[in-house]
Amino acid sequence: MRRADRLFLLIHALRGRRHAITAQQLAQTLEVSLRTVYRDVADLQRSGVPIEGEAGVGYLLRKGADIPPLMFNPDELEALVVGTRFVRAFGGERLGRAATAALLKIEAVLPPELRARSARTRIFAPQLDNRIEASGLIDALHVAVSEQRVLRLRYRDGEARASEREIEPLCLTFWGGSWTLGAWCRLRADFRSFRPDRIDDYAATGERFAESRERGLDAYLRSVGGQGLEPA
Repeated sequence: MRRADRLFLLIHALRGRRHAITAQQLAQTLEVSLRTVYRDVADLQRSGVPIEGEAGVGYLLRKGADIPPLMFNPDELEALVVGTRFVRAFGGERLGRAATAALLKIEAVLPPELRARSARTRIFAPQLDNRIEASGLIDALHVAVSEQRVLRLRYRDGEARASEREIEPLCLTFWGGSWTLGAWCRLRADFRSFRPDRIDDYAATGERFAESRERGLDAYLRSVGGQGLEPA
């Protein structure tokens, strides 16, 4: 279980209780060790979650406390809602589903006034039809970046000239209207930024690459920030 999910469930187990619950009971509920419960409770207390009690006695949320898992204030919650909408609209199907699921988990434990605030935000990111995000390409490129998979592309430059490229994909960047794929291009022996909407075809070669100081993400970002990149 991911730590974030475990903390969410720990707080959920404490909410609404009139009597303290022991660390042993929490450990059994979460299927973790007592040591993990003690560490998680201490971390939550340090972050401001009003958990009262101690090891050997039990734990209880302070009377009157009805809080979301990470102590979101209204502005933070609205930022999450807006961010979720943008991820759903532009982040590809996989991240869009994950963002929606994450927000549902948060809203499930919100007090009514914060839940109402999240529903009232008026910043939208409409999901338009026939865009590259709906094609599955962004998801595929995201996987290649995450798993460091070498890709072979058939690519058109800004003047519609076609070329075959073999690249080491390093990151995806969204510019508010279009995506770019930052990569090391083996043909050019240099960093290049590729526009996904100019990729005519792509395939994984079956090879995985290892980032190096000269050809990794940090070096790519230095190139972008320092002098820009040559056209792909």
